[in-house]
Amino acid sequence: MDSVQLTCMIVDDEPMALNLVESYVNKTPFLVLKKKCGSAIEAMQFINSEPVDVLFLDIQMPDLTGLEFSKMLPKNTRVIFTTAFDQYAIEGFKVEALDYLLKPFDYAEFLTAANKALEWFTLIKGNNTTSGITHEKEFLFVKSEYKQLRIKLSDVLYFEGLKDYIKIWVKDNPKPVLTLMSLKSLEEELPETQFMRVHRSFIVSLKYVEIIERSQIIINNQRITVSEQYKPKFLEFINRNSLNL
Repeated sequence: MDSVQLTCMIVDDEPMALNLVESYVNKTPFLVLKKKCGSAIEAMQFINSEPVDVLFLDIQMPDLTGLEFSKMLPKNTRVIFTTAFDQYAIEGFKVEALDYLLKPFDYAEFLTAANKALEWFTLIKGNNTTSGITHEKEFLFVKSEYKQLRIKLSDVLYFEGLKDYIKIWVKDNPKPVLTLMSLKSLEEELPETQFMRVHRSFIVSLKYVEIIERSQIIINNQRITVSEQYKPKFLEFINRNSLNL
């Protein structure tokens, strides 16, 4: 497979910081700079028509902050935050940033963050395309306790939503992986042939549905109710896979 190149954009309202990150991008062979912007509003006008892979994004900016802007990005754009204020780290974590660079940072720190993005996109692109043939996702990266964990989808029993958190229950693991994200955003990333939302708080792996009893699914001794909203789609799945005698 050809080496992966990542398109990127830099957004910072400080010209010196903007130029410094630009110099770091230019000396990184796998990064291709598409645009640098002095505000999130300027960047928003560009990125909607020409999405990029990676956004190096300052947090504290006038009119529209980096955190606010990060929630409006195209689905496949990943963020590396750059900021002088470490109190924003947890907020960056909440919006699933790939990394968080605290100003002033040197090229070595920048390259470490960029390499995280390269690894993420290399794995995703390699996972989804082989010789032009598209396959289902085999894994997801999730942030848990300030680490990016690779979760193999074939081992996931079900996802349980708890407000801003998700518990990921994995086969042969008595404790769930806990990550900050919404069940709705997760649902958009999951292959529909493998997973189904059956309740506002649960997405289940269809391969691990062991017993269906009235309006409940039993997976690994856990009873999960299929709510009325999701019942028609689940019944369709049952009918499609039932043996008609």
